Amino acid sequence: MDGRLLLVGCGKMGGALLAGWIDRGIDVGSITVIEPNPVFASAIRDKFEIEVFGGPDELPKGLSPVVTVFAVKPQDLDMVAPAYRAPAGADTVFLTIAAGRTLKSLAPGLGADAAVVRAMPNLPAAVRRGITVLVANRYVTAEQRSRCQDLLDAVGDVAWVDDEALLDAVTALSGSGPAYVFLMIECLAEAGEAAGLSAELAMTLARATVIGAAELTRQSPEAAETLRQNVTSPGGTTAAALEVLMAPQGLGRLMTEAVAAATRRSRELAK
Repeated sequence: MDGRLLLVGCGKMGGALLAGWIDRGIDVGSITVIEPNPVFASAIRDKFEIEVFGGPDELPKGLSPVVTVFAVKPQDLDMVAPAYRAPAGADTVFLTIAAGRTLKSLAPGLGADAAVVRAMPNLPAAVRRGITVLVANRYVTAEQRSRCQDLLDAVGDVAWVDDEALLDAVTALSGSGPAYVFLMIECLAEAGEAAGLSAELAMTLARATVIGAAELTRQSPEAAETLRQNVTSPGGTTAAALEVLMAPQGLGRLMTEAVAAATRRSRELAK
């Protein structure tokens, strides 16, 4: 980062971002953190040896960050954001990861011509395996886009969209997606128990199988469909299971309905 970075909120996602930035080599001396919870603030200071303030009134004068990152709860953003207009400079870009808060809804708090990037990361960012989709308003420059990209690259992959409305589907697929995978692990383990395995062994096998399959997908140049076909022998055990999962009322339809439901709810919550 060629300038000061201000992180507002350092809970789970904010903490994951901070750890990723420091691992990437960003100088802790260029990062300022706002965290009003004194317990969290103390833990952040001890872990990262970084400057942490309780609120905007404590910030040093003339801070002027090049990027201000809002990692606060969506319902708190209206109250929090206006306090960070004053420290912003002409080149400041605001990067928000508050789900459901549209670019238009942020204009009253940050200014009608503020450069704002909206991001939708997901939970695996905590282990540097996240994926984040970004959308920028018309005031964001190419240099500001690059800065935001670099910050999110530190915790996983990054993609951009031009149509903000697509973030509802992004939220439904990748934002909520880790929960679907966790549920699959639960269901696999329960199925193993029903087949006679102990609860402990069934969960161990379910977790290891999903982790291994995901890593194979990441490393292989082949499509997921091809990988599935590679482990499916005609008339074998996998084929028997897939006849159930790929039936008209099977997993494909359930997943389509689940993502559609999450997309609708994301649109309902957007403001």
